Amino acid sequence: MTVEAKKRGKGREAASGMTRDQLLTAWRSMLLIRRFEEKAGQLYGMGLIGGFCHLYIGQEAVVVGIQAALEEGDQVITSYRDHGHMLATGMQARGVMAELTGRATGYSHGKGGSMHMFSKERNFFGGHGIVGAQVSLGTGLAFANHYRGNDRVGVTYFGEGASNQGQVYESFNLAALMKLPCIYVIENNKYGMGTSVERASASRDLSKNAAAWGVPGVQVDGMDVEATWEAAKIAVAWCRAGKGPYLMELKTYRYRGHSMSDPAKYRTREEVQKMRSERDCIEHARHRLEAMGVGEADFKAIDEEVKAVVQEAADFAQASPEPDAAELWTDVLVEG
Repeated sequence: MTVEAKKRGKGREAASGMTRDQLLTAWRSMLLIRRFEEKAGQLYGMGLIGGFCHLYIGQEAVVVGIQAALEEGDQVITSYRDHGHMLATGMQARGVMAELTGRATGYSHGKGGSMHMFSKERNFFGGHGIVGAQVSLGTGLAFANHYRGNDRVGVTYFGEGASNQGQVYESFNLAALMKLPCIYVIENNKYGMGTSVERASASRDLSKNAAAWGVPGVQVDGMDVEATWEAAKIAVAWCRAGKGPYLMELKTYRYRGHSMSDPAKYRTREEVQKMRSERDCIEHARHRLEAMGVGEADFKAIDEEVKAVVQEAADFAQASPEPDAAELWTDVLVEG
């Protein structure tokens, strides 16, 4: 089935279910991710962030919409394009930025960088650099919930480029066999590194990729935070009721290259600009909020507040010390 970006009318009667306050909170979260990623891109250009850096600009509605449907204690695991997921789960911008810049005050004490930071407190289990590796790990998180007999739900994000990895299908099979409470989320941004999904996948509807195991799937407009939230609520309820896993394909788009080193010559500037001007998730949510009575002063105040949070995070990171050499020996061995 398909959840279209329907009910796009601006009137309150056209709302898909989010209240004014819920949508305003979602708008702020998306804006925070956007501003944070813009700043991260600047710091990378200045040489303050090393290694790989994959920005989430354009895809903000996916994680914000899904996170809005989760409860405290539900778990999240994702790939290397992970800064947005960290912020959406409630991890502090200053700690994330400090980790990006390799500082001791970062979430992994400056040793994980962009792709490998975690927060047990926020139930965020990474950031993983190996394509598709997090899918089997996320299935393991769901197995732990099943084993413990709680009603927690695990969300495992991966891209369309990872969707044909063998371990993905092994995970589908195990999750379906044991009825594990795992929501698999394919963030289909159309390009796996530099290869379009049309050239890499024989499947034209990735939401059906787990159908052989009886796993329900839904294709969602991932540029619409409300449509994403609506679909996520159904998936969460399915898993929490003990019915097994659920697959979501979020049709989204990244504005930047695969990573900071990618010039993205495999697509035209016109294609990117068309998405920015016609489909941007933040602008779409703003139009909905304007129809609900939110004024320019409100948007400006939130934007200024978000910018201040991001600037404080950048300042905090640059003022923080680098890890002590002794950190090389910590967190690498657990004595029995």
